[in-house]
Amino acid sequence: MRDFYTITELTREFGISTRTIRFYEDEGLVQPVRRGRTRLFKPADRHLIKQVIRGRRLGFSIAEIRQIIQMYKEPPGEVGQLQMMIDRIQEKREQLRQKRRDLEETLAELDQAEESCVERLAELGVST
Repeated sequence: MRDFYTITELTREFGISTRTIRFYEDEGLVQPVRRGRTRLFKPADRHLIKQVIRGRRLGFSIAEIRQIIQMYKEPPGEVGQLQMMIDRIQEKREQLRQKRRDLEETLAELDQAEESCVERLAELGVST
C-alpha cells in the first residue's frame, strides 16, 4: 500500500473530476495533506472517496454520507453505522420501488393515450 495518492491519480482511478474531489474536501469528507499547492491523499482518504462515490451512486446525499462516515468515527461506531446503512438502504429501496410504480403507471397512461389517438385517426380514415 502506498503512503499517498495525488489528486490526478484519484481522478483517473475513480473517473471523477478534480473539482469533485475538491468539493469532497470542502465538505470535510477528506482531508488531504498539503505540500505547497499539492494535495496528497492518504489511503484512508482514497477509501473515503470510494465510499462517497458508492453512496452517491446509491442515491445518498452528501449530508447523509457525512453522517454515516461520522458515525464510524464516533459512538455508536461501526455497529451504529451499519444499522443506519441498513435503514437508509431500505428507505432508498422503497423510494425506488415507488418511482418504478409511478413510471409503470405513466407508461400505461401513455399507451392508453396513444391507443386512443390511433383509434381516432382510424375513425377519421387516416392510417398510421
